[in-house]
Amino acid sequence: MSQARPQAWWRQAHSDLDLARIAEDHGFHAQACFLASQAAENALKGAIVELGQEPPHTHGLQQLLSVLEQQGVNGEALADLPLRALTRMTVTSRYPLDDTPPMDLFDPADSAQAIATATAVLAWVEGHDRAG
Repeated sequence: MSQARPQAWWRQAHSDLDLARIAEDHGFHAQACFLASQAAENALKGAIVELGQEPPHTHGLQQLLSVLEQQGVNGEALADLPLRALTRMTVTSRYPLDDTPPMDLFDPADSAQAIATATAVLAWVEGHDRAG
């Protein structure tokens, strides 16, 4: 398999994370949370592709990590990260679930946590990539 395809996922992950930081800096916390979740998702999917697998069509970060672990990757380093919370942000940051727009549901603490989690996921994926 060409290394270009996993690299494309990782480049997109970095782009999403960069834009999440810009959104956070400008007070767009719901959008920052969504983009951070996308960054983590794309990083994990790139790692799955690198192993020669097609990533599942899911936003579930825990599910993506499980796929990697089934392929023999040790994901223990991510065990303490709030991956489920970041996964929930994928939907709740984009779509009103009642009469409250998502932009009113997220604050600076949420976007900071989302970006920190995504940053940790990207660092783990890149560290695993280098470790071969």
